Amino acid sequence: MKLMILDGNSVINRAFFGVKPLTTREGLCTNAVYGFLNILERMEKEEQPEAVCVAFDLHGPTFRHLKYDGYKATRHAMPQELAQQMPVMKDVLRAMNIPIYECQGWEADDVIGTVGKICGNNDWDCVIVTGDRDSLQLIDDHVRVKLVISRPGQTTATLYDEEKFREEYGFEPKKLIDLKALMGDSSDNIPGVAGVGPKTAAELLQKFGSLDGVYANLEDASIRPKLREKLESGRDNAYLSFDLATIRPQAPIDFEPRDAIIQPYNRPELYRLFQKLEFVRLIDKYGLRGAEREVLRPEKRLSALPRAEALPETASCCAVYAAPDGSLGVAWEGGVCALTPMEARMGLTLPSDKLICHDMKSAMHTLDEMGIAFGEFIFDTALAAYDLNPSQSDYPVSKLATNFLGATVEDGDPAGCAEALWNLRPILREELEKQGMGKLYDEIELPLCPVLYRMEREGIAIDKNQLLQFGQMLSQRIDECEKLIYGYSGEPFNINSTRQLGELLFDRLGLPPVKKTKTGYSTNADVLEKLKDKHPIVPAVMDYRMLTKLKSTYADGLMKVIGADGRIRTTFQNLVTATGRLSSTEPNLQNIPVRTDLGAEIRKMFVPKSGCVLVDADYSQIELRVLAHIAEDRDMQEAFRSGMDIHTVTASQVFGVAPESVTPLQRRHAKAVNFGIVYGISEFSLAEDIGVSRYEAREYIDSYLANYRGVKAYMKRVVEEARERGYTETLFGRRRYIPELKSSNFNIRQGAERIALNTPIQGTAADLIKLAMIRVDKALRERFPEAKLLLQVHDELIVECPENIGPQVAELVSREMEQVASLNVPLTAEAKIGKSWYDAK
Repeated sequence: MKLMILDGNSVINRAFFGVKPLTTREGLCTNAVYGFLNILERMEKEEQPEAVCVAFDLHGPTFRHLKYDGYKATRHAMPQELAQQMPVMKDVLRAMNIPIYECQGWEADDVIGTVGKICGNNDWDCVIVTGDRDSLQLIDDHVRVKLVISRPGQTTATLYDEEKFREEYGFEPKKLIDLKALMGDSSDNIPGVAGVGPKTAAELLQKFGSLDGVYANLEDASIRPKLREKLESGRDNAYLSFDLATIRPQAPIDFEPRDAIIQPYNRPELYRLFQKLEFVRLIDKYGLRGAEREVLRPEKRLSALPRAEALPETASCCAVYAAPDGSLGVAWEGGVCALTPMEARMGLTLPSDKLICHDMKSAMHTLDEMGIAFGEFIFDTALAAYDLNPSQSDYPVSKLATNFLGATVEDGDPAGCAEALWNLRPILREELEKQGMGKLYDEIELPLCPVLYRMEREGIAIDKNQLLQFGQMLSQRIDECEKLIYGYSGEPFNINSTRQLGELLFDRLGLPPVKKTKTGYSTNADVLEKLKDKHPIVPAVMDYRMLTKLKSTYADGLMKVIGADGRIRTTFQNLVTATGRLSSTEPNLQNIPVRTDLGAEIRKMFVPKSGCVLVDADYSQIELRVLAHIAEDRDMQEAFRSGMDIHTVTASQVFGVAPESVTPLQRRHAKAVNFGIVYGISEFSLAEDIGVSRYEAREYIDSYLANYRGVKAYMKRVVEEARERGYTETLFGRRRYIPELKSSNFNIRQGAERIALNTPIQGTAADLIKLAMIRVDKALRERFPEAKLLLQVHDELIVECPENIGPQVAELVSREMEQVASLNVPLTAEAKIGKSWYDAK
């Protein structure tokens, strides 16, 4: 029989730092609990124990603290975000019927050692799961240690038995105590012998066998005089450290191995906790669907609808849900009905023109593909959930039903999901109004969905022959680049291999290493940029990477997604970004290169259909204009109102010269500062970006803020308000919750402050372009129905229209974009016309 015991404090601590911050809608941190459960699940699969338990430390001094005042005195306090998860973690373990062992005055290590000893006495095997090497001293015939190391996105676990330990350390596991007695332990503030490090301590033990053996042989000729002196003066500390480092397997706990044999979960309680923690996926993984029926939930907000065999002829409103298998669920005030895929596709008529759905844009595509006519969508539950908490990774119906209704539905159940949508609408509407986002939802988010649907359906034409020729040209240049690189290297190698390239650059060619990782030399873009003047092979490698990226992502990638009609159709993601911006996928048409001449060539291949032109309108410096408005900075506002170039104005102020005397380099530096401020740039990052010292970068930022005092006040005010409220918001009421602002970790807190600073700016700009899309689409359909809005790329809109109305369409698009909102600075959008995307820019 095998028992697995987890070192609770060690595992949850590693989980906390190994999993990105996660919070519930109510602000409860959950990443440590989530990470702990993932580690537990993995360890159970790997070890297959018959029994599982967990040991935790209790707050308060132990016998080690009483023996030595300095014991663990250098440890930082547990982060508040982790501390709040400790009682929750224990509640989850209790609901899983996993015993918890802890003992006042004793450490979890001693409890673990005691459990291991009792297991051995009962002829049970014991595996200890921990991130602390102290437990390695407990290894014996019955006890092994699984050492867990967690890093962001990766957890590794190494199993140590006596053989593995000897292979790594060169002596038996028990001698780990002697090793710590000599070298000390900074994490526990165990002093050891001053001046004796791990290597020396290990050599002494391998030669003399133990701490006693070392001190019995101080006169041995192999011990250097200075080392002998250190050992003699550090004798007392060595034996004190030996005592402190020894795990004592005599903790007074009531434990029998059979007490920890794996038991069924307390399903209702675990379900309740997972609901509270919003662990919807774990509810499914742990098989807890249906457990809510075992819980008395008077707060459940679900109106059960009777099941119907057929749809009614008419209804004032209905909820529609298309399941992944093609079946359809329809709910209305009087009932709910499920239709098979065949029934759904056989000339179905929905009972109402007013529809509730989940992810409207996708629902419109699905119903269109099924041949089902649809009317007006009046509510989208996924969109509402996204607005309420844009930092979530996804918004399945099952998750919303759990969080808002206290109900369980399967995402593949059409009737259950349709019923959930019907019940979710009033609750989500109430939440939107409560958080002041009703207008944002009604006037921006919901009306945008049909616009995006039409854009996705329309697509944009591409010149296939030109794209093919472009790919062939890239292949030729890649071959030439390879030959050049091999000429410099003296032999062929895998240019795409970071290891092989690093060995060539830094070992064989002797270039100065810029950055090393745990797997070797870094050869990323930043490293190569710093080395490009050191050897001609470096710019050749940079060219090779650029060419192969263009070839694989664009020349080859775009060729694969051209439709039968010669058009490419992207998917606009409107439920993804935390700032409210749209993103583009499959393929990503928002990421077409523009900075290099060769990359910009790709835009020449995007063309209008025969007889048409493309109209491209782009907001000018929209984020800076939003900043000027939100920050109420009079100087910046005046610069925009006067029509002057904002970067020239900023350069004039930062460098103390007349606007007409600003050099191109000064303008570029001012531009970097302007946009850097929007993103909360640090002096270090600015220095890196523009190639100046950190001192100069700091001067630029200080000078900028001295001139734009409104911006300086805004930067302070917005962070303070976000910290106080727990969220920041755009001009249109879009909220983003930032619980990390209260993190005890400086780096996390600093990153959160940057988010608080730039989200109102980026988010407002996102809201403005969305409003512009709605207005432009509406105006085109009313005045020029033959013109179609095709693409949105950040602050840019692309329209296709007949050539003879190009100027009128360009004027309309520009006007609608500029009049979308009334700010204290003008919004400007210049529209151009061309026979390709490139020509229209």
